[in-house]
Amino acid sequence: MLKEIKNLIAFLTIIPVGMDSDCLTDTASYMYLFPLVGAFIGSLSGIFGRLLLNFLDAAIVGILTLGFILLITGLHHTDGLLDFGDGIMYQGQAERKIEIMNDQQTGAGGLALGLVTILTTASCIAQLNQNCFIQSLIVSEVSAKLAMVIIARTGRSAREGMNTYFVNAMQGQHRNLRMIVALFIALGIVLPLMSGVGFAAVVAGLAAALVLTVISNRHFKGVTGDVFGAGNELARLASLITILMVVRWV
Repeated sequence: MLKEIKNLIAFLTIIPVGMDSDCLTDTASYMYLFPLVGAFIGSLSGIFGRLLLNFLDAAIVGILTLGFILLITGLHHTDGLLDFGDGIMYQGQAERKIEIMNDQQTGAGGLALGLVTILTTASCIAQLNQNCFIQSLIVSEVSAKLAMVIIARTGRSAREGMNTYFVNAMQGQHRNLRMIVALFIALGIVLPLMSGVGFAAVVAGLAAALVLTVISNRHFKGVTGDVFGAGNELARLASLITILMVVRWV
């Protein structure tokens, strides 16, 4: 199990823990543990941002904290978000949309979606209550990682590729058990930290993942690796917005 967890961290972050030759298959098989890695990333970024709040304005901390998250995750999910934006903006057949997503160039659709998502996420982080700053980032990262599990469980592979490993793992043997374990892990982390607020944030992340899956099925006839990346980024944003809204209401 330690080898598999190491491969999960190696796949989802740039932390140099070492990557085995079977990293991809291990990561797919143990995808239901993604929320644990999300909690780890959220803890690191939360501590980083909370320390900066002692010296810098909240707006700057929001930008730097998001930068830290993007850095530690290697910008892989952000790249998927940009490609996803380009894909859905193109008016044409699904096969051509996927080709555009695989293109190295970033178009107007990707740039617009990326800018709005990044700027809004940084702004949300800047507005988090300092008393629950770390908890909020943990919850949002758990939600982001759970969203990718949901996409793999509910989507279908648009074409053969890296995404196929995850879709097959989450829709193969013990698929319902894997999904239940992922949900229990996520809720087991967020409920003690933020109770009802955390639950609402997770629900928002799940909703974002399901909407993204529907959009992807319509545009690409399934999900791709870029869709997983976009789901991570958009679910994080949905969770942060929900945390801000619920905290203000209560």
